[in-house]
Amino acid sequence: MNTKNIFAHVWDYIVLTFGIVVYCLSWTSFLIPNGIASGGGTGLCTIVYFATGVPVAVSFFILNAILLILGFLALGKAFGVKTIYAIILSTVLFDLFPKFDWVITFDNKLLIAVVGGILEALGIGLVLLRGGSTGGTDIAAMIVNKYWPVSPGKVYLFSDIFIIASVLLIPGKTLEDMIYGYVVMVTFSFMVDFVLLGQKSSAQVLIFSTKYKEIADNISRNMHRGVTAFQSIGWYSQTESRVLLVVVRQHQLHEVVAMIKSIDNKAFVSVSSASGVYGEGFDEMKTGLSLKKKEQKGEKSPEKEQRIEK
Repeated sequence: MNTKNIFAHVWDYIVLTFGIVVYCLSWTSFLIPNGIASGGGTGLCTIVYFATGVPVAVSFFILNAILLILGFLALGKAFGVKTIYAIILSTVLFDLFPKFDWVITFDNKLLIAVVGGILEALGIGLVLLRGGSTGGTDIAAMIVNKYWPVSPGKVYLFSDIFIIASVLLIPGKTLEDMIYGYVVMVTFSFMVDFVLLGQKSSAQVLIFSTKYKEIADNISRNMHRGVTAFQSIGWYSQTESRVLLVVVRQHQLHEVVAMIKSIDNKAFVSVSSASGVYGEGFDEMKTGLSLKKKEQKGEKSPEKEQRIEK
């Protein structure tokens, strides 16, 4: 293993550790002390704590020790190693943080739920970005997202509905407690997608310019993005030209627009958000297990038979 790989490996665990710390603080400082139980494996452990008094650290470790086996089987050895680290560290922090009495309270319990959900999503998002998991519904989300184009947030959303509703089984808990749990769930679902997919969001750019050739060459040569030119005609002027279609990451959009303006400040540019972009240079197309089964039978996939210029 060279120096670059060692640094990347160490960086993975630094980010994992920071994400786990933020995740545990969201529970021990915001949600649990204020009587809020959200979803996921930790939410289930919190409900057990409210009902029986069993510390979250204990039930969290037992639950995830079982789920860890699924992580090894479905997502590979690397996933299991990082998850072991995440589970052990989370268990220690769930036991340690309450001893410091770092409890955050506001007059508005709704604000507690929102802030707790945001911090929880930030922590889990960082963990998932580095291929790890704190267990619970994280494992289900990663398995589904590995094979199908379903965002982790949606997996959390549907599974957590049932976990949060179970808080009504605890004596003394009311519909209001369940609603606060759902506030955390919705906040978490939206924010975790933002953390995981924010850097992957893409934009589709249509460029109308008489200097289309110079612009296309610049994008291909300097930005290393594919450009498609469509035959076009200006109906008012009856002038034939080309319309350029470019798909770029959202963070590259400003650079593209600035480059177009520097070449032709009269160019007309239309930008639209692309919710899903699949192919070389973007995301892998995930359609389920059928393609994998075909390849195991020796059939060639369309992606292997041809390369599509983007």
